[in-house]
Amino acid sequence: MLAPEGRIILFTLLITTLTAGMIGFYYDSERLLVCYAVFGLLFLFSCNFFRDPVRSIPMDESSIVAPADGKIIRIDQVNDSEIGEGANRISIFLSVFNVHVNRVPITCTVKDVKHIPGKFLAAYDHKASDENEKTDILFSGANITYRVHQIAGIIARRIRCYAEKDLKMVKGDRLGFIMFGSRTDIIFPESVQIEVDLGDKVKGGETIIGKLI
Repeated sequence: MLAPEGRIILFTLLITTLTAGMIGFYYDSERLLVCYAVFGLLFLFSCNFFRDPVRSIPMDESSIVAPADGKIIRIDQVNDSEIGEGANRISIFLSVFNVHVNRVPITCTVKDVKHIPGKFLAAYDHKASDENEKTDILFSGANITYRVHQIAGIIARRIRCYAEKDLKMVKGDRLGFIMFGSRTDIIFPESVQIEVDLGDKVKGGETIIGKLI
C-alpha cells in the first residue's frame, strides 16, 4: 500500500521514466537511456519511501503506541505548561528508509494544533526538537494530556498534519506525513510508564512505547 501523499511524485517519476525509456530505446540514445535508469531508480526509491503498510494496532486503552517509525534517539524530561513538570519526552528519528506516516499514539481529542516556524537542522541533532520548524499537536482525554511534534529536518521541509481542533482521533489513525527524513517527538506525563529504551527501533501505530498506570 502506498501513501496518498506520494501520488503526484510517483506518477511524475513513472511517466518520466517510461518516456525516457521508450524514446531512448527507439532512437538508441545513450543519454536518454542513462536518464531512464536514473529516473527508474528514483521511482523505486520513492515507492519504498511512500509505502504505508497496514499495522496491527494494540487496542487496549492503557497502551501508548509510537507516533512514527524509526529509532529512539532520546528519552528525557521537560517542563510543559499543559502536561506539567518533569514530563517524559521520547524522540524518534526517521531516516529516508523508514515509513514516514505519523500515527495517533492513544485515543484522545485534539485540543490545539499549531505550526511553529524555525530552523532546518539535521533531524538527528537534539537541538532540532526545540529549534526546528514543527507542527505541535496537543491531545487531551479523560486519562491523559500529551503532545506530538512533527519536526522538519535538513531535507524534510514538507509537513502534513491531519489533526484538527476538537477532532477525536483514535489510536493508530493517520496523523500526518513528513517528507524525506525527519523527527517525531511525543511528550506525555511523568506518570506514564515508559516501555522502550534508547536505540530501540519502533513501528508507528504498533510498537508500545508507554502505558498508563
